[in-house]
Order: sequence, then C-alpha cells, then structure tokens
Amino acid sequence: MSARLRAVGDGARAAVEVHRLRKTYHGGVEAVRGIDFQVAPGEVFGLLGPNGAGKSTTIGMLTTTIKPTSGSARLAGFDVARHPIAARSVSSVVFQEPVLDKALTGRRNLDLHARLWGIPQPAAARKIAELAGAFGLSEVIGRTVDSFSGGQRRRLEIARALVSEPRVLFLDEPTVGLDTRIRYELLELISGLRGRTGMTTVLTTHYLDEAERLCDRIAVMHQGTIVALDRPSALLAGLGAELIELRVEQDPAAALAAMRAHDLAAGDAFAVGSTLTIPAGSRPARDTIAAIAGLGIHTEAVTTRKPTLDDVYLQLTGSRLAA
Repeated sequence: MSARLRAVGDGARAAVEVHRLRKTYHGGVEAVRGIDFQVAPGEVFGLLGPNGAGKSTTIGMLTTTIKPTSGSARLAGFDVARHPIAARSVSSVVFQEPVLDKALTGRRNLDLHARLWGIPQPAAARKIAELAGAFGLSEVIGRTVDSFSGGQRRRLEIARALVSEPRVLFLDEPTVGLDTRIRYELLELISGLRGRTGMTTVLTTHYLDEAERLCDRIAVMHQGTIVALDRPSALLAGLGAELIELRVEQDPAAALAAMRAHDLAAGDAFAVGSTLTIPAGSRPARDTIAAIAGLGIHTEAVTTRKPTLDDVYLQLTGSRLAA
C-alpha cells in the first residue's frame, strides 16, 4: 500500500462514512436511494429492514462487490470506488451465502484464507488455533466442513473473516436459516467480538431481537432509504412506555380520525388492517381506553403492551418488518 493511501486511511476519524450513496440497477430499479450515515470506530451498527429494503445492496457497495451509481463510501478513510483494494485491506465480510469449501477441513479453509492474505505460516497457525478456541471449534477444526452442523459452519465463516484481523467487519444476515438455539449461541459469540477485538461491526438483519441486542445504533431502512437512525432505546422511547392496541369491527381509518379529533390519539398512532396502535403518552392507558369506549367505537379486542422495534417500523413505514 502506498504512503499516500496509508495517510488517507490513518487520518480518518470514522470507521465507515457513507454520503448520498445510491445504487440504480438496469431497468431503473432504485435499490438504494441516496443514504447517509457514519459508524464510529468500535461501534456495532445495524441496518434493519425486511428483504428488499436495500440492506444487502448497501453492504455490497461497502465491500466493493457492487459499484455505486453515485455518492461515496469510505472504510477507515479509503474510498471504496477509487481505492477498492485499500478498502478491502481494512475490512472483511461474511455474506448470506456460504463460501466455505465443504470438502476441506475447517483448518484448511482458514489456512487458505490466511495464505490469500499473505499471512506467514507460523502466524497463521497461531491465529487459526486462537480463532478455533474462541469460536468453540477446536474439537471439529480437523474435520471436513461437510460434517459440520449449520451453527458450526456459520461460526467457521465468521472465524474465516477474522483471520486477516480487519478493522471493519460486515455481517450480512449472520443468523438467517439457523434454528433458534443455534441462532442465540451465535448471537452470544457475535456480541463478544468487540470485547475481544475492538473492531467496528456493521450488520444487516430483519430480526428485531438481534438489532436490539447487538447494536449501539440502528439505521432503519425502507425501500432504499433510511427512515430513522438512532440507538435502539431511543427509537423505542419515541413511542413512549406503553401502547394501546385495538382491533375495531369496521372502518379503522374513521375510528382513528375520531380518536385524533378528541385528542385520544396523536400523529404517532397508526393503523394496520383493522388493528389500531395508540401510544399512551402521559395519560394513563385505562383513561384513554375508557374515553375511546365513550366515543361509541366498537372494538373486538383491546390490549396494552410495551412497544417493540416492529412497532417503530410499522409507525415509520406502514408495513411489518418481517414481511
């Protein structure tokens, strides 16, 4: 790497910088529509949204596998379009699709990756042993990957990405397709990465619990745009401490309009089908429920509960996150 490129990378304060990043595919499909965000060194940053929101395309541009249509993105100061080799040198990625050679042993998969990065054999051997231990793979690392469980393969995928000791790690839907127990085991592993390495992590997910559990901040994506960006707790706080959920018998739009006209619902209330969700605000929920009954609105069911990130997404976009 040239001295000039080293200077660009070492002088950057943000680990990831995205400015007006856009991707339009042939036929005019706008997958990403001019997004902006920054990720601080050591931060765990999430891109949250359903399939088709633009998350994987964003990761593809940041990892230089997809060419941006316009805008810019930098990793540790390196522009992904102008200096893609330098950007790759400070980052690593675990894609949704597996890249392991199942006919080779786990150790051989890691060793080949170390060779591609030019890591000397003694150092590579030490790193592989360290990663195998940290990821609970020591007992299976000498077996062929086709004998691994799904969770073991995913752990090996992440270990492979860490062989090069990246400054920025990208995880694209890291737990998709795993059963619940294995998924939570992997989440424990991912949550401990920052403590062990201090690296910056950017992950995509449509699992609400993953985003809330792992991420310092979340960018909520919808149809190629970022519709909200904040800490999970702050996003949830925007809906208050309690929600009132009502399923009405007919004309939910008219029912919501009547509630707003009588100050029983504000602009942050929303309807999905026949279900109305009303942030309680500072008024006791029972008082609001009694007042709604007084309007003559017929309800099939009324419940109260704490808000979730799914409610945040519904309020912002009108569609369910898991869609």
